[in-house]
Amino acid sequence: MKKLSVIALTAGMLLVMSSQADAKGCLKGAAAGGIAGHVAHHGVAGAAAGCAVGHHMAKKKEKEKEANSKQQEQK
Repeated sequence: MKKLSVIALTAGMLLVMSSQADAKGCLKGAAAGGIAGHVAHHGVAGAAAGCAVGHHMAKKKEKEKEANSKQQEQK
């Protein structure tokens, strides 16, 4: 039963992630989260959370970069 739920969860995550064309930061975050989750015996959950956090941080960094470039253009 546990194996079936892990397979279903993995398939669901793959479907959600495949719809995103812009996955900046997701791979690095998923790798780090998967390792941290593996230590805590929750590798899949760690990878999913790591992907979300990595994607969020990449978008945040991109917005900061755009703001800095706009400020430099105004000077």
